[in-house]
Amino acid sequence: MDDDDDLLPLSALQHHLFCPRQCALIHVERQWQENAFTVEGRLLHDSVDAGGRDRRGAVRTVRSMPLRSRRLGLAGVADLVELHDPGQRPYPVEYKRGRPKAHRADEVQLCAQAMCLEEMFRTDIAEGALFYGENRRRVVVRLDDQLRALTERTATAVRVMIESGVTPPPVYELAKCRNCSMVELCRPRRLARPPPVADWLARQLDDEDALTPPADSGNANEGAS
Repeated sequence: MDDDDDLLPLSALQHHLFCPRQCALIHVERQWQENAFTVEGRLLHDSVDAGGRDRRGAVRTVRSMPLRSRRLGLAGVADLVELHDPGQRPYPVEYKRGRPKAHRADEVQLCAQAMCLEEMFRTDIAEGALFYGENRRRVVVRLDDQLRALTERTATAVRVMIESGVTPPPVYELAKCRNCSMVELCRPRRLARPPPVADWLARQLDDEDALTPPADSGNANEGAS
């Protein structure tokens, strides 16, 4: 992949793994809506990005580092990358509001960042970390084969969805939807079920089919002879 315009936003992987419809609303339909949680997350990232660069002993930190992987077709920005001596070995750290989650969307986003860094620095990265704002702690993430495979599958699924231009239908899940900033644009509770008018129309079509007499197979045979 040679054209940077064809590179997908790295953040789309996290959106897609959390909810494919949310990903399409953002990256296909170009819609966005904030709530208290997204504002809190943005402020957390802003505070990290404001730091620039510094060094503590054998570790140099770079904030808001541009990332790119031509193999995966991804581009984005890492919140923080630690460069460890000797050899300036990169170690990605992604900042998230809240606490660790049951799904792997955050881990996939971190893994995608690491895979970009591997391509850029021509090195191998065994692990990275997720820093959660609620408990103010790092969670070390092993970048094993299973997580890498999930990351590549997600990148492929995002590309297929964006190139198709099709927004998936909603699937209402209370635990996800109640805190999603896109819930008013998505309307999952209303659109996940056919409205009463659609139900009525379907019943009318079924009734018409039931009243339509079958074709006279005998006459058809006589005509053919």
